[in-house]
Amino acid sequence: MDIASLDAWYSQSQRRAAVSLLMKRVGVTRTRAECFIRLWVYLSVKQLQENQPRIKPPLAKLELPATEVQCTHREAAELFYSDSDRGSDRAAGMMLDKLAALGLIAKHFDGNATAIEIQPVSEILDVAPPENPVKLKLDDFNPRCDAIPVANLLASYYNWMNRSTNAVPQKIAKVIRLSAAQYSKGIRVLRRCDNLNPVGFYLLYPTASESDVNFFSAPSKSLHLSSVSEIDPFNMALPGDENCQSIFVRCWVIDPKYLEEYRITLIEDAQKILVEMQTDFPNICDLYTLILHPSYEKMSYAVGFQKTNSDAQLSVYWMYLALDRFLALDVKEALKNL
Repeated sequence: MDIASLDAWYSQSQRRAAVSLLMKRVGVTRTRAECFIRLWVYLSVKQLQENQPRIKPPLAKLELPATEVQCTHREAAELFYSDSDRGSDRAAGMMLDKLAALGLIAKHFDGNATAIEIQPVSEILDVAPPENPVKLKLDDFNPRCDAIPVANLLASYYNWMNRSTNAVPQKIAKVIRLSAAQYSKGIRVLRRCDNLNPVGFYLLYPTASESDVNFFSAPSKSLHLSSVSEIDPFNMALPGDENCQSIFVRCWVIDPKYLEEYRITLIEDAQKILVEMQTDFPNICDLYTLILHPSYEKMSYAVGFQKTNSDAQLSVYWMYLALDRFLALDVKEALKNL
């Protein structure tokens, strides 16, 4: 579908309005938003024409396609880059990966082409909230029941960096189970009350002093959960270790559907757990974390983290916050403008 056909089905002014709404989301640039809207229009028309061959433009409004629709990388490239000199099949595939990482589409390869499902976008569809919204509760991590669902949640988080062949849920599950066996107090979940599935997770990792050097090295060297290496660059401190000064916020993630409503809840829970951890590690004073996904960047700055070491290879970087500052933080006040 070229630009002229695209304009006939859904005008440039309509697309521009939709793009402006989408750009309010963290991580959604103008280019990504435009590609997503073009894809939505194209898949909608493609499905409608299969069922109604004589249908004529334009679309009255954007609606979700009834089912997933096949789309090759070649089709996507022609759609995304038909009005520019740049853009290849590979670039289109990478754009689809970005849209999936942002939660705008779901996709899988069926052997011939990529099957794509447009995800509900409330800004455009004006979807009414469910009559009985799902309730969530805080709980301790259960390595027997939670490891696999949490690993799948984290894999999509790491895949933002296009490391889709590296962030293997099986390995992530193994690592977090091992961490829980060593010290479970700093591992918590936010779970649904109806089916008990975890939709939020964090891991506060007490770091042995000999591993502190990693916080001042290239961040990519510390991406153990998404790397192929079996060697963890971090050693965990054990309760009673007075030399332990650092807590590595190794994971902190919430399913995007619940992020806005429950991020304060999960951060305040981390404050409470860190106070409890001070009993086991009396000299902890430093918090470090890696920023991997843009949806958490503004929130990290809002609670007081500051950027330290960046990476020449990947768009990830270390952030630091003094523990005492974090424990004294009024989280609701800090995040009220997000």
